[in-house]
Amino acid sequence: MRFLERERTTLAKLLPDLDSALRETPLMELERPGGPGIGLFRDSGGPGLLVPESHRGRGASTLDALRVQRAIGSRSPSLAVATTMHHFSMATLVGLGGLGEGLEWMLIEGVAAGNRILASGFAEGRSGAGVLEPSMTATVTGDAIRINGVKRPCSLARSMDVLTASVLIPREDGQGEELAVALVPADSEGISVTGFWSSSFLAGAESEQVTLTDVLVPQDLVLRTHSAAGESLDELQTAGLIWFQVLMTGSYLGAASALVERVLLNDRIPEAERVRLFLETESAMATVEGVARRVDAGELDEAALSQALCARYGVQDALARIVPRAVELLGGLNFMASDEIGHLAACAHGLSLHPPSRSRMTGPFSAYLADRPLAIA
Repeated sequence: MRFLERERTTLAKLLPDLDSALRETPLMELERPGGPGIGLFRDSGGPGLLVPESHRGRGASTLDALRVQRAIGSRSPSLAVATTMHHFSMATLVGLGGLGEGLEWMLIEGVAAGNRILASGFAEGRSGAGVLEPSMTATVTGDAIRINGVKRPCSLARSMDVLTASVLIPREDGQGEELAVALVPADSEGISVTGFWSSSFLAGAESEQVTLTDVLVPQDLVLRTHSAAGESLDELQTAGLIWFQVLMTGSYLGAASALVERVLLNDRIPEAERVRLFLETESAMATVEGVARRVDAGELDEAALSQALCARYGVQDALARIVPRAVELLGGLNFMASDEIGHLAACAHGLSLHPPSRSRMTGPFSAYLADRPLAIA
C-alpha cells in the first residue's frame, strides 16, 4: 500500500467522511484556536472510537486506533493530540467497565451514543505522578462529592462535555481511601475555563486551564477503582499509560508524516532521499504497531509498558532525524511560501515534551534492567 494509505483506509472505515472533511479544510484553519477540527471529529462519531460495538461504539482495536491517530495527525496535529486525550480517558473508563458491575458501561454507552467529548483531568501532566494519581481534592457531602482543583493544560477544555478526574474517596468498607474517577459534566456550577496555551503551535487542541471550585458531583457519576493511593502501578494504571504512549506517539508520527508525504510527492527530490525518509518513517511506525498488537493480544503488563516507553523514545529519536531532513529537502522556497512547513515541523517535536520524559526515566529503567519493578518518574 502507498504511504499513509493503510492509515487513511482505517480512518475511513471507522469514522467515515472525517478524512475528506479534514483534507478539504486548510491546515492552518484546523490548527487555529476555535478551528473546526474538534466539531468534525464529534460529527463523525469519533468519541466512540474505542467503545465496543455492543455498547454503541466503533469497536476499534488498539492497532486501528493507532492508525486512525496517525491519519488524523497527518491532517491536523492539534486534533490528533487533543483527541488522544479523549481516547486516553475513554480507555480508562472502558478498563473500569471490565472491573465494575454495569453502571460503568451505561455511562460509556451514553458517551458513545451522544458523541460526548471527554477532557482529561488526570495527573498525566505532572512529573512523578501516576496517570490516576489525584490532582484534585475531594470531600464526601451526602450523596455527592465536592471537588476542588486545577488542571492545566487541559486539552479539549472549550469543547468538552465531561471532565474525567481522579480523586480519593473513603472506601465503602470504611478501611481507608481508594482512587475513583469522577465524571464531571462540563456545565456543572463551579467549573471555569481560562486561557493558558499561548503558543501558536497545537493551538487547535484547546489546551487551557480548567478550574473546579466546590463542584458537586453525584455519587452515581463516581466510579471506584478499588486501588489505594500510593500503591505500585496496578493493571488499570499500567493500561492507561500504555494507551497514552501508543496513541500520542501515533499522533506525532502523523504530523511528521505530513512533511514526509510532501517530500514523497515531489519528484524533483532525488529518489534515494525520498526512499530513505519513507523507510525510516515506516520503521518508526512499525515499532509502535508492535506494541499495539501486544495490547490487542491482551498483554497490558509491566513488560508491555516497558516496550511502549521504549517505542515512544525510539520514535522521538527518529523524528529528530526525519523532520529536519524533510524540511531541508522541501527547500527554502516551500518554507517561505507558507506557515505550514514550519508549523508541522514544530508540532512534530512535541512528543518529547510529554511525560514521562526520557531523562526522568533513566533511573527507573536502570532499576528495571536489574530486575526491580518498573517505576514511573
